[in-house]
Amino acid sequence: MITIEFFHDVICSFCFPMSYRMRQVQKEMPELNIIHRSFALARDEEDHVQMFGSRENAKNEILSHWVHANQNDDLHRFNIEGMKKADFLFPTSMNALLAAKAAGVVGGETGYWAIFDALQTGLFVESQNIEDIAVIESIVKTSSIDFEQWQQAFIDPATFALVEDDFRIANAYQLTGVPALIVNGKYLINGAQPMDQIIQAIQTIKEKETPIIDVIENSHSENGSCNLEDGKWVCKD
Repeated sequence: MITIEFFHDVICSFCFPMSYRMRQVQKEMPELNIIHRSFALARDEEDHVQMFGSRENAKNEILSHWVHANQNDDLHRFNIEGMKKADFLFPTSMNALLAAKAAGVVGGETGYWAIFDALQTGLFVESQNIEDIAVIESIVKTSSIDFEQWQQAFIDPATFALVEDDFRIANAYQLTGVPALIVNGKYLINGAQPMDQIIQAIQTIKEKETPIIDVIENSHSENGSCNLEDGKWVCKD
């Protein structure tokens, strides 16, 4: 079993193409166990101010990253002009991360991924302020997630604790950016890599992780062996 912890932030521009790519990887390799993990590039407004000087500066600089992310995106979906015209400052991470985690509480990894992608589409394509709880709620309502159950999970402190747990796991892996894949708890695939490279890396890891059993017909007496049989050590030549 290959388990992939997919670390991402809803406001991360390169996580948008990576999420689409990982869906294609999952179709090619349906046996993969993909776990979604939260990572906050900007937990709150103060983070934007600290990193960029002000939230106004944050929006301008982050939009310059969208150009490169749009080139990386297989479908080139980014609505850069729409975001420039939008009358809100660039969102912070936590409300949307909580929304995705609440969807995971209600609908498992499938539910999490559906809302994560819907929120990213809301920001990067539809120029919506996914920090605004009313916007988040409207996105969730258009999904298959039970809204009342989601709403309860969204305000539940236990859901916030799950997000914080993801942050601690990211710190334990010493992650400093997203998107990032941690495979079987010890292999890192960093950044929005091309799909063929992701699959090749996973295949390589899979080969390393698969126990190797050599089957050779033993017809020569000198090729003896010692085995445990019924709790006893028996050697045969």
